[in-house]
Amino acid sequence: MIASEGGFEVAFHGEYREIVPGERIVSTEVYEGAPPDAGFTVNTATFVPLDGDRTRLEILIECPSREVRDAIIASGMETGLQEGLDLLEQVAQTLS
Repeated sequence: MIASEGGFEVAFHGEYREIVPGERIVSTEVYEGAPPDAGFTVNTATFVPLDGDRTRLEILIECPSREVRDAIIASGMETGLQEGLDLLEQVAQTLS
């Protein structure tokens, strides 16, 4: 559970489908605030090597429907995702 912008808790669960170290992570995710029987997203994080020691992170979130997409966006996930990416950047900077 995570707290949203409005202070209410938002629950997600899922499973990892594929982990290729240094290349890709694929997982499912169910947003418990979505309509019942809405299905799950498939999230793919791809790590793309760039010149030097840099890496670009590409994130693809595939939703089973527009309704699920809209429910996820309305949950405030954009802010939570950005906070998570900011933390990831901080960790990455300590590794260089």
